[in-house]
Amino acid sequence: MELNVTSISNKTLFILAPLRMNKKTIIPPKIHPIKDIKLPIVRSQRLSNGLPVHFVLMGTQDVVKVEFFFWAGRPYEKEQLIARTTAALIKEGTTSLTSTFIDETFDYYGASLSTSTQTDTSSFSISCLSKQLVHVLPLFMDILVDPAFREKDLQAHISRRKHQLIEDLSKNEVIAYRQITACFFGETHPYGYNSFPDSFSVIKRKSLVDHHQRCYNAQNGFVLINGKIDTQTEGFIHKELEKIPLGKRQNARDLTVKTNVPAKILLTGQGQMQSAIRMGRRLFGRTHPDANGVYMLATILGGYFGSRLMTNIREEKGYTYSISAAYESLRFDGAFHIDTEVSPEYVEPCLQEIHLEIERLQNDLVSDKEITLVRNYLMGSFLSMVDGPFNSAETLRTLWIEQLDLPAFQSLIDSVQQMKSAKIRDLAQTYLKKEDLWTIVVGE
Repeated sequence: MELNVTSISNKTLFILAPLRMNKKTIIPPKIHPIKDIKLPIVRSQRLSNGLPVHFVLMGTQDVVKVEFFFWAGRPYEKEQLIARTTAALIKEGTTSLTSTFIDETFDYYGASLSTSTQTDTSSFSISCLSKQLVHVLPLFMDILVDPAFREKDLQAHISRRKHQLIEDLSKNEVIAYRQITACFFGETHPYGYNSFPDSFSVIKRKSLVDHHQRCYNAQNGFVLINGKIDTQTEGFIHKELEKIPLGKRQNARDLTVKTNVPAKILLTGQGQMQSAIRMGRRLFGRTHPDANGVYMLATILGGYFGSRLMTNIREEKGYTYSISAAYESLRFDGAFHIDTEVSPEYVEPCLQEIHLEIERLQNDLVSDKEITLVRNYLMGSFLSMVDGPFNSAETLRTLWIEQLDLPAFQSLIDSVQQMKSAKIRDLAQTYLKKEDLWTIVVGE
């Protein structure tokens, strides 16, 4: 490449001239499909209290992340809303430490504390420089083992959640999601029940204490440690983790599904400009033999920007800004759903086009070109799932939560690599029958 230099007012401008091609044509490198993706090496052990600990020690930065996962989500609560409320209040202080002291200490050492409640689990994590772990891990353990659950903190949380829920219930998409999950699993099922502002008024402190004592123990969860630590720090971590009480493994409550025959339900919304559409059905968890195939089927239908639903309903028809289809797996169950928001006048045309795209998958073979495109997209996604220690740890966590072992990741890759058009058509015919799909429309 030639470089022209021009000087203006004592300032030099660099002007890049066009590339001159010689007789030797520049040939870009060949594009090769991704074929081999490996999970990192995991070192697992049980501590003296029975707590399973998994180490993913990789990366070049002196950063470490310690994550606790307890089977303390909805299937394990005795009363509705207790799982989420317990997890939320754990970081509000211990019997000897205030939340202000906790926050200031984590800030001082440049550490972060996060809590999260998934449907099946409650998780807690700290991230910090490896050298600061000696200062923040003991505090973290105190938070997990000895939460105060102060009455004033509970009442403040209830007030916040009531106001947040009232705001959420003004959104059509929230109403539609709540309705379709209730349709999938039943209104009393752990995966299907919905909360209302008055639901928070019955939460009692003693229920939080009971849930914590039952579920937050060494037999009822696991720890995932990733990043870069030395042998001395690892020994220190062992000593701290053994503070988790022994306890016992908790069994999920009754998960019997009681639903009606799928139907189309129209609900009046809150006067928003767009109507929310949710369509789908209950399916199964990731241990089902067809789970990997349904995952790829959902991707073809609406799992990426160039999917069939996006191409038809957004790009060609202009009915919506976004539409998606997904297979959602939980620890004990799963569901397939299609989500979008459209103007009221486009609701029926949009529903017709959704059914048209499903019928195309049921009647016609997906072309080899499209199969290859989706396969390459998914392989790229899988590659990002093992890019670095934190992403790898998240992938491992998902496998264990969904009752899968490490080879299940390779099984998913193999399924995507070997998937045939005929199999996609068979899955669409089996699991996407119109009479099996719920349709929820919330709007005018």
